[in-house]
Amino acid sequence: MSILIFFLVLFVLILVHEWGHFIVAKKTGMRVDEFGIGFPPKLFGVKKGETEYTFNALPIGGFVRIFGENGEEPFSPVEGEALDRRSEAQAEAGEGGVQRQQTIKRDSRSFNSRPKWAQALVLIAGVVMNVLFAWLLFSVTYMIGVPTAVDEATAGPGAELVIVQTLPDSPASVIPSGAVVTGAVAGGDMVLPTVTPTSFTEFVTTVAPESIEVTYELSGESTTVTIVPEQGLVADEPERYVVGASLALVEDQSMSFFDAITTGAAATWDGLQAITVGLFTLISQIFTGSADFTQVAGPVGIVGMVDDAAAFGITALLTFTAIISLNLAVINLLPFPALDGGRLVFVAIEAVTGKDIPAEWAGRINLVGFALLLLLMVLVTYNDILNLL
Repeated sequence: MSILIFFLVLFVLILVHEWGHFIVAKKTGMRVDEFGIGFPPKLFGVKKGETEYTFNALPIGGFVRIFGENGEEPFSPVEGEALDRRSEAQAEAGEGGVQRQQTIKRDSRSFNSRPKWAQALVLIAGVVMNVLFAWLLFSVTYMIGVPTAVDEATAGPGAELVIVQTLPDSPASVIPSGAVVTGAVAGGDMVLPTVTPTSFTEFVTTVAPESIEVTYELSGESTTVTIVPEQGLVADEPERYVVGASLALVEDQSMSFFDAITTGAAATWDGLQAITVGLFTLISQIFTGSADFTQVAGPVGIVGMVDDAAAFGITALLTFTAIISLNLAVINLLPFPALDGGRLVFVAIEAVTGKDIPAEWAGRINLVGFALLLLLMVLVTYNDILNLL
């Protein structure tokens, strides 16, 4: 199930990204030959106007094929035929091929024939759409209601006691983070009076060192485990018996539309900043040989994260999807070949020099960049598999 959710999340995010390229290319007067849902092999397609909308076999995103963006000959076939006939007539009159070269014109709707500002807008449109989509997801989660820690004095009837974090190798480490504690029993007759952080802490202190049967719920399933309080886990109170768990009362709190929009914008901005800083820190560490790839997740690692997020409910999954969308935006904007940021660099160079970069060289550079990205993906995936093992 987690793999299906992962592919659905990836499909939606890439489709949103490519739709950004598609709509801006249309609006800036470019000829879009194909908008593909999924990746080839092609299953079927529907032609509407000049664009073919195709449905393909691999459901892992989509793509947009804009005429001229990959170095195709940017000349209009119809115009070329007309000019060829005109040139033949001119050749008979002695005016020759010089006049023919002067009259051939680029197809004004090809990617490379449009103004540099239009090319740049198309390239950054996918990134912008990923950011806007993340903003939308954050805002929706705030309107639905997100789990929020509340004070015991103000907690409503729907508040639940949640395991926020556990100490490694502590008695409570057998209980996963995010689990909802529904009750505890010690000695067969001593029962947790009320399910709050204070009552749970007092209950552990009262019954220690006797074992406690703790019942919790996670993903709709109820589980009971036996834990034994230990001493020495709290540095300031070494003689105190604890189980090594941090708990909080949590309840869903929703926001009004406008509050959700503004809070969602703030969350999007904070997320962009955190991801950018983290990514550039990783890149700098790669060059110094101190990069820690255990902090980076590839497709295999993300599948597990999607599963964890889904276990917490729809709002957690939407929030996680928003974070992945922001990651895609930041990574795509890197000035690296084969990414949107790398192609933006090409457009900037062409704008400054006034000359087009030869298509064959641009293709070679992008191919090298794509190979390096694949190598990085292999390394990260290998690390994901090691973590699983």
